[in-house]
Amino acid sequence: MIPVISFIGRSGVGKTTYLEKLIAELKSRGFRVGVIKHDIHGFEMDHPGKDTWRHAQAGADVVCISSRDKFALIKKTQRDMPLEEIIARVDDVDIILVEGYKNHSALRVEIFRQSSGREPLDRPGDLLAVIADTSMLYPDLPHFGLDDAVPFANFLEPFIRDQQP
Repeated sequence: MIPVISFIGRSGVGKTTYLEKLIAELKSRGFRVGVIKHDIHGFEMDHPGKDTWRHAQAGADVVCISSRDKFALIKKTQRDMPLEEIIARVDDVDIILVEGYKNHSALRVEIFRQSSGREPLDRPGDLLAVIADTSMLYPDLPHFGLDDAVPFANFLEPFIRDQQP
């Protein structure tokens, strides 16, 4: 089973920035990394005028584009897909990192930036660890800094390796 770690936190605390660092560090260690981003506002991946956009505008419910080194599937949905359904579609990776889905049962890591002026989510019982600019948040949990992903990757590596076949 592919391990899934969900990175949660309030808007503007640096989840995406931290994940960029963590992805690069895990890739440097030879891991294949999948990422799922939950966007509550909706998104647009296609570009007006491009062939796939034109196919969708013509009424296609599923549009795929494939090349030698990439594949993408855009599917119209009638609901917000549960994380389990999305995870089931991801294969050939060693770990799945999720940004968002704070109410899912995946292992969670809260990212918190005190300087953001936002409050923490205050759910320490649900967390594997904390990545923050303060060590005062949830003192019973492992803490890692926001600027360097290496210590957290060191923490994750045995967990990833234990899940590999």
